[in-house]
Amino acid sequence: MTEDDLDRNRRHFLTVATLVTGAAGAGMVAIPFISSLKPSARAQALGAPVEVPLASMQPGEMVRVLWRGRLVFVLRRTEEMLARLPEIVDELRDPNSELVEQQPDYAANDTRSVKPEYLVVEGSCTHLGCAPIEDFDVRPAEGWEGGFFCPCHGSKFDLAGRVYKGVPAPSNLRVPPHRFVRDDLILIGQDTGAA
Repeated sequence: MTEDDLDRNRRHFLTVATLVTGAAGAGMVAIPFISSLKPSARAQALGAPVEVPLASMQPGEMVRVLWRGRLVFVLRRTEEMLARLPEIVDELRDPNSELVEQQPDYAANDTRSVKPEYLVVEGSCTHLGCAPIEDFDVRPAEGWEGGFFCPCHGSKFDLAGRVYKGVPAPSNLRVPPHRFVRDDLILIGQDTGAA
């Protein structure tokens, strides 16, 4: 082996070693940068589905949960509440929930729910985003069959979250994606496998 061959082999070895070391260094520098692009644990939690246990809910009771920073109402309706839904259809702007963006296909029905007993809607008025309050008391003299009332601008929604005619809110309360994991547990934010 000549001295030129030795120099060529050394140069080749040094070139390969430098390239390998440089690539490893670039990879080590890139790892924190790429990791910084991943959403934080807080951001992941804000977008994560929320479980709502139903076992302790009594008929007529409502719970509020936060999902993705939005208030969600889960109402366990009584038989009387369900019986009143068809009675006010003529007073509603969109009684058949024809605006498809307001609910998933499995909630495009008279009760706007997977199971008629449970209503799951976002607690945000479709007018300006105020939080409607529940008012389930029936007052026939006032023409009120129970539902949700937005005190800010007077929008009214029935016990299926459907908007009344002649109020500022343009559409029904939104139904978020959800499914029943079991008969006594709802998962809000994920509807794969909804029955």
